[in-house]
Amino acid sequence: MEPPAESDSEPHESARNVVFVVLDTARATSVSDRTMPALSRLATEGTAFENAFATAPWTLPSHASMFTGTYPSEHGTHGEHPFLDESLRALPEVFADAGYETVGVSNNTWITEEFGFDRGFDHLRRGWQYIQSEHDMGAVVRGEDLREKLEATRENLFQGNPLVNATNVLYSELLQPTGDDGADRTTTWVENWLENRAGDRPFFLFCNYIEPHVTYDPPRELAERHLPDGADYEEAMAVRQDPRAYDCGDYEIDDREFAMLRGLYRAELAYVDRQIARLRRSLEETGEWEETLLVVCGDHGEHVGEHDFFGHQYNLYDTLLHVPLVVHGGEFTDGGTRRDLVQLLDLPDTLLEATGVKDRAFAEQSQGLSMHPRPDAAPRDAIFAEYVAPQPSIERLEARFDHVPDRVRAFDRRLQAIRTQDAKYVRGDDGFERFHDLEMDPHEHRNLCSELGDKSSNRQQRDRREALARRLDERLGDLESAAAETGAENVSMRAGTKERLADLGYL
Repeated sequence: MEPPAESDSEPHESARNVVFVVLDTARATSVSDRTMPALSRLATEGTAFENAFATAPWTLPSHASMFTGTYPSEHGTHGEHPFLDESLRALPEVFADAGYETVGVSNNTWITEEFGFDRGFDHLRRGWQYIQSEHDMGAVVRGEDLREKLEATRENLFQGNPLVNATNVLYSELLQPTGDDGADRTTTWVENWLENRAGDRPFFLFCNYIEPHVTYDPPRELAERHLPDGADYEEAMAVRQDPRAYDCGDYEIDDREFAMLRGLYRAELAYVDRQIARLRRSLEETGEWEETLLVVCGDHGEHVGEHDFFGHQYNLYDTLLHVPLVVHGGEFTDGGTRRDLVQLLDLPDTLLEATGVKDRAFAEQSQGLSMHPRPDAAPRDAIFAEYVAPQPSIERLEARFDHVPDRVRAFDRRLQAIRTQDAKYVRGDDGFERFHDLEMDPHEHRNLCSELGDKSSNRQQRDRREALARRLDERLGDLESAAAETGAENVSMRAGTKERLADLGYL
């Protein structure tokens, strides 16, 4: 395979820095002036996108889309194949080839060298490591329970320096400061890097904050500010937080407990909001603010009791796909609030256009539409999302629990979704279907598929559903074909994408 063609532009004098901040597991419905005042200020001064959607409901495939501008069935990065394929051009590579300094900090163990996300970075720091080490103990962090964590420790401890590995496990599992999952150390590192960086090259900085992800353990003072009336910190922190065990019926969570969990979740968002404020202040103090394009988004959302789910797996409800997105700097300054549909995979094209970086290979690969505020820009009229494979798999759940209920076994399927401003259609490769009129049912409680019989009064809704299904076929391919293309031994790309990459010498 020939290496990707280099970027065909060099940064010019007006080229801007890019700071790309991902708030892991941040859903749009929980973001407000009260929870995130720093982000709200950015939204007021920059451009806020009210209808931004992820392409997938969890970290790995969503980040792969944000890095490549492709859908999950194209980039093939999912639970059964967690690697970012080398034939795809990654956004940091584009900026690196254009002469940018490229650095990143990841606090999510999926977004690391182990899975190919380091490509193009001069340096990608692992936030869960107390001592930065070539051998990564991230598999321990990803363990679903104590058994998996111990097994991962046993398998990895003697790879590299056992003492360093043991230190990193102790830090990630036991010794991290209460109320912080790496955010403070991350922001401090970025502050020091900005203050001490040499040269005047523009930079691309990526940063993933994981605090809104389970386990919710915000600082006490923030938790007490966001908990419901009558709930105290100790009571809220005593609520068990184990989404997969909840899914499998291993324990129950009542309405009051979910209300407390939502309070803790909002407090986690408030905590990462403080990091946004610190990043901004550091950019201002180092003289970089006026030349920086700052993007803040969630990579996917979260269920905290909605639709009887906890966590962010097994479905494509808006609770998991609708995310906050704010862009500040350059043409996005004083851009107001935009209500057009956008996707996170639109971000690479947007950042490249905003900085003047052109890359033919990436342009051919990407399915994104730039969100740049050009008068001739065509807005999206629909967004698409996919859930390729369960994570964790049903087999992993069976190894952990004595009984996996039929409700959970039914989630062992591939899902695709299309959403317009007023309707949404979701289908599975097992025949599952959901169709919602979002004007009448914005929270997706009423599945119209069960009501679309032969009555003439339902003809219009049937036509809407069928039109959306046809558009899904056109964009993502039918489920049978897509399933055949996507697997652990065959990284998935639709035929059109393969042809484009072949034309460019990738395949």
